[in-house]
Amino acid sequence: MRKIYEDAGSALQGLLFDGMFIAAGGFGLCGIPELLIDAIRKAGTKNLTIASNNCGVDDFGLGVLLKTKQVRKMISSYVGENAEFMRQYLSGELELEFNPQGTLAERMRAGGAGIAGFYTKTGVGTVVAQGKEVKSFNGEYYVLETGIVADLSIVKAWKADTTGNLVFRKTARNFNPPAATCGKICVAEVEEIVPVGSFDPDQIHVPGIYVHRLVQGQHEKRIEQRTTRTAA
Repeated sequence: MRKIYEDAGSALQGLLFDGMFIAAGGFGLCGIPELLIDAIRKAGTKNLTIASNNCGVDDFGLGVLLKTKQVRKMISSYVGENAEFMRQYLSGELELEFNPQGTLAERMRAGGAGIAGFYTKTGVGTVVAQGKEVKSFNGEYYVLETGIVADLSIVKAWKADTTGNLVFRKTARNFNPPAATCGKICVAEVEEIVPVGSFDPDQIHVPGIYVHRLVQGQHEKRIEQRTTRTAA
């Protein structure tokens, strides 16, 4: 089965459709699948529901899909530095489902592991628990969260071998492994593709069985804002 594609557009060929549900890896500007996001923008796929920690910034990452009004709903834990995200949400143009970060990561992991739902104490007694089942275990209350299964996962890794085994670099690992496993189809963009056998099996973060398509590309290295102040 062919796994390696020449560019992000061809790697997504035949996978995109209006109204689809996408799980996207990354955290802020770290480890985001920027090439695949841009290919989705160019494809014009609309009415998207996207599960991701946040929505990038106004001109980079998932923020470019907000700008083109291709996103209907975000499942996120952080609005972040994205003014357009905040504007669309407050104006009612964008539906937003807030999830605590750990809960969102676990929802993705659970979906990938075939777990339909799980109970967590996080969010009990808050708006996060509204409309959800709350149950008592040993005198403590827990809220039921459902596993996420997406139509498509898009992730960004440091390296892959030709069978799709993925290795992430440092904090770029973040949401990428659980996002990779919870999609019915996973497309990964990487900085480098190496021959099979290049990785110590113990160093592989996502096994290639989860990864259906690969694309290698050049990536922009950005950092999030750093705020400093002079000493008094």
